Amino acid sequence: MSTAVRPATSEFIAFAQSWRFRLYLLRMLPSAFFAGLRVRAISPTECAVSVPFRWFSQNPFRSIYFACLAMGGELAAGLLAMAHLHRLQPSVSMLVTHCEAEFVKKATDVAVFTCADGDLLRSAIEESVRSGEGCTVPVRSVGRNAAGEIVALFTITWSFRPRQPRAMAPLAEVQS
Repeated sequence: MSTAVRPATSEFIAFAQSWRFRLYLLRMLPSAFFAGLRVRAISPTECAVSVPFRWFSQNPFRSIYFACLAMGGELAAGLLAMAHLHRLQPSVSMLVTHCEAEFVKKATDVAVFTCADGDLLRSAIEESVRSGEGCTVPVRSVGRNAAGEIVALFTITWSFRPRQPRAMAPLAEVQS
């Protein structure tokens, strides 16, 4: 892969900004759908995801529940990785292997998580494909309230590993 944006990456970014992505969330990440997470902006290098303060996302202390904040932080970073992995051959699996959180301020209104580590994720994916081995990379997601104050910081470590092609069964086994 080169430093130029792959057409498949642009295709995924368009998908993430469309109404079809809400259906994807409903099917694949229903908690994020019902919590009201939204993609605010996405590019090959940066992604912003909002987490609203409402009945489904609140805790008994009248702030956004930490798990909903974690969903926003992970989704902001994960969408960047998914954009760079979209239609990549060989395909590469992705997995969160570690997560650190720091809750700085009570989140009592919308929190917007921004991850600006798209180039770092792309480089890790390229390294994994080039070496054929797994590669891990920590990325940072910063959550801010409507006033621009930091409410939470997440450092999420992603692991990327090229998938092995499936072995074909010998013809004799297929016919029996």
